[in-house]
Amino acid sequence: MEKSVQAITVSTEVPYYLQQDGEVELFEHAWRNQLPVLIKGPTGCGKTRFIAHMAAKLGRPLFTVACHDDLTAADLVGRYLIGDNQTYWTDGPLTRAVREGGICYLDEVAEARKDTTVVLHPLTDDRRILPLERTGETLHAPPEFMLVISYNPGYQNLLKGLKPSTRQRFVSMRFGFPAPELEQEIVMRETGIDELRARKLVALATSLRALKDHDVEESVSTRLVVYAATLMMSGYAPLEACRAAMVESLTDDEETAVALMEVADATFGT
Repeated sequence: MEKSVQAITVSTEVPYYLQQDGEVELFEHAWRNQLPVLIKGPTGCGKTRFIAHMAAKLGRPLFTVACHDDLTAADLVGRYLIGDNQTYWTDGPLTRAVREGGICYLDEVAEARKDTTVVLHPLTDDRRILPLERTGETLHAPPEFMLVISYNPGYQNLLKGLKPSTRQRFVSMRFGFPAPELEQEIVMRETGIDELRARKLVALATSLRALKDHDVEESVSTRLVVYAATLMMSGYAPLEACRAAMVESLTDDEETAVALMEVADATFGT
């Protein structure tokens, strides 16, 4: 199994997360009632941080899978391997989460092949089972187990959409970028930057987001705002920090980059 497929986190410290609109309470209710959750929202808006926060808050191990075109059902469930002149079974992250009563998080699930995500269906209805055909086992998920998937609706098309038969098995949450005052608080907390520069960075991000679908294909993520603030806090020039962390991450077109830097210059001045 590729190392990039599976990331396991068991944290006693709850990662910082600033709630926006009751998502913590909804997630807790879903977990207590053994309901699977779907989170949809743009890249870098805090989906992964939120899941890490909730897993630590609930005291459950977190198994994260970065989905991609080559992800197979065996990558999720497990496979037989050969070693020391014998064949042995190794659990995949989904199977481990079921066995250990953890939270299995499939990030950007729409990137996975549809024949791979079908394996999730028995875990997302009242059966809550995971059949392991290769071993002949049928695992019954304990009450603590939870399945969470996420995707970015902005990237979806006819070839990369999430099947309705899959979507309708989940309680859904819609994430967006934080309101400016909340985003400013997040940037200050994450980087230690002062209020004035945090406010300017968030104002710049808001201005650049207004250009989505016009001059740029994707919005400035909160993650990129934090990166820019981090560069500034290390002594890097503000405009160059905005260029490196925000503008160049949004476009490869030189003329568009120049136009975006004009917005940054108007925001920060010289």
